[in-house]
Amino acid sequence: MLDKIMIGAIISPHGLRGEMNVYPTTDDLERYRSLREVLLLKNGSYQACKVEGVKFFTARPILKLSGIDRIEDAEPLRGVELYVDRKDAIALEEGEYFVGDLVGCEIREDGQKVGVLKDILKTGANDVYVIEMLDGKERLLPSIPDCVLEKCPEEGYITVHFLPEI
Repeated sequence: MLDKIMIGAIISPHGLRGEMNVYPTTDDLERYRSLREVLLLKNGSYQACKVEGVKFFTARPILKLSGIDRIEDAEPLRGVELYVDRKDAIALEEGEYFVGDLVGCEIREDGQKVGVLKDILKTGANDVYVIEMLDGKERLLPSIPDCVLEKCPEEGYITVHFLPEI
């Protein structure tokens, strides 16, 4: 299980006063309103930054971080990922998991390892799991109750049922 949860990445500066456009990687944009601190992942290490302000423009958060006061300060942060400590992450309902907790899990069918979860695609109707099969090929699986039978990221596996291919 991850101890830090990614909530977005800096896209670009916004204006001249150090504000930054953020690409959110969370389903709940409102979580940005309660942010007090974020962790910037730079050169493999985390740097804590206080959040001075948050506003939204076309459903994208715009962050103002302490110490980033000019466009020249914000420019080098393009592409930097934003994280929060797991203890500060939004609460999940029972049976819900962060994507980062599921990616990398062993995929099992009928008790046998068949692959590894490589990614989760957000499609609108339901998520789609990208599975790297043992033969190296990728297979897509809809995240629906008929296909995803059990999620156990604490133990490192997900039990699935593949529908017959047509």
